[in-house]
Amino acid sequence: MIIRNKNNTFTLLFAWRGTILPQVLPEILGLSALSVVLAMVVHYRWLDVPAPPLVGFTIFGVVLSLFLGFRNNACYDRWWEGRKLWGALIATERHLARDTAILPPEQREIVLERVIVFVHLLRDRLRVQAAAPELFSRYGQFDENDIIQFKQHINLPQYCLQQIQNNLIAAHQQKHISDIIYTQLTAHITSLGSIQAGCDRIASTPLPFVYSALLRRAVYSFCVMLPFAIHSELGFWTPLMVAWLVYMFLGLDALSLQLEEPFGTQDNDLPLDSMVILMERELLMSLGRDVPPALVAQDFYLS
Repeated sequence: MIIRNKNNTFTLLFAWRGTILPQVLPEILGLSALSVVLAMVVHYRWLDVPAPPLVGFTIFGVVLSLFLGFRNNACYDRWWEGRKLWGALIATERHLARDTAILPPEQREIVLERVIVFVHLLRDRLRVQAAAPELFSRYGQFDENDIIQFKQHINLPQYCLQQIQNNLIAAHQQKHISDIIYTQLTAHITSLGSIQAGCDRIASTPLPFVYSALLRRAVYSFCVMLPFAIHSELGFWTPLMVAWLVYMFLGLDALSLQLEEPFGTQDNDLPLDSMVILMERELLMSLGRDVPPALVAQDFYLS
């Protein structure tokens, strides 16, 4: 995620990192060059290039704008739902840190360490990356059999929650917690599982491909036809107008692609690393342990 001052007009106008401009700049330059060539052809009467009907082209642009707006709203809803789920994950972690204080210190330490492992594994699952091997030796007091099971399991976060549930069952059977406390702590584990299910739903269900393909073809068709439609009215101003319009249309299309997958590592994706470290720091602090440093933005980017 890009972290920059949005109150500075100069920064907003001339920012490069974190904007969609670097991604669409080749298309802007290409279509602007096409406009220059077309303007020269018309100006010097090298070729008679008929312009498409302006009314039909205007209607095309209006309809395309509506579809782009709808798609961006749908993609932003996915991004915002992902952020709400991770906000709920942070809240649930804090509830567990407080409510597990009733457990014996050794059992509480195991439970909270395994919650740390869970949030790391969930982040890795959503980003389709392998879990760091040292994670299991650093937290959770996993034995060799547990680590083998982790490597073989198809859903590592779920297996970690199962291990936490087993710890709570053992504490209840040993009479360290009552039925009421066990039920309350289990509710938090259930919340963690529901949060993972919500994140999996977003990660595994992108917007329909046919819709994305249709909209991408419409955007590029509009941008390619744009110079032919306005050159007769704007003349040598055509390349500048084409560059502005192409930036808006292709920029919105490219931005929606980034927002559609909120758990990745692109500039506008959610800062999962930062949130994982935040939860790790809070849980370790509640255990009275040394905490790792918080992540800070590097070149305005917070991972």
